[in-house]
Amino acid sequence: MFVDRRDAGLRLGERLRGLPGAEDAVVLGLPRGGVPVAFQVARALGAPLDVIVVRKLGVPYQPELGFGAIGEGGVRVLNPDVLRLANVTRDEMAEVERRERAELERRAQRFRGDRAPVDLAGRTVIVVDDGIATGGTARAACQVARAHGASRVVLAVPVGAPETIASLRRDADEVVCLDTPDHFYAIGAWYDDFSQTRDEDVIECLRQAADWSAG
Repeated sequence: MFVDRRDAGLRLGERLRGLPGAEDAVVLGLPRGGVPVAFQVARALGAPLDVIVVRKLGVPYQPELGFGAIGEGGVRVLNPDVLRLANVTRDEMAEVERRERAELERRAQRFRGDRAPVDLAGRTVIVVDDGIATGGTARAACQVARAHGASRVVLAVPVGAPETIASLRRDADEVVCLDTPDHFYAIGAWYDDFSQTRDEDVIECLRQAADWSAG
């Protein structure tokens, strides 16, 4: 359906032009693959671009099961139901968070360098990824954006699994997805070119966006 992430971003940006609050929006790309898509969305809307770096907090004996997520600035969101059912202790929680916090800060520094994160307080925040399968990272990103003070959270993706997109409407104020194919099995199947996005590609997108914002 999409030539590459640039094509997906151009189409997504076109769809989002009439979005309420878009004139004061901040576009956040999920690294790495979501950033080239978000870059085109930000250009279409004339909005600032940033990354949203989140890390899932996994149950120690079952890491794929998340009991919460963390974001920059000390933000932490927890799922009390998972914590209760998995019987995660405070010490276990602290150790998982310590490890994931270190990785989050390393990645944020790598992508953004010396630039400060864009302030989200009171803004419409558009969280962008290149596609959604299970939705765990996108859900965490929406929760973290809201915890940073976003007045409205919009999740925008080119393609996603129908049932996952439906479930994410509980975490975002609005979900924009260009296509929800019935037989969804892998994000990359909906791109002609789904080559890996490198750290350097993310850094360059953010550098160019910072230049146009400054200008």
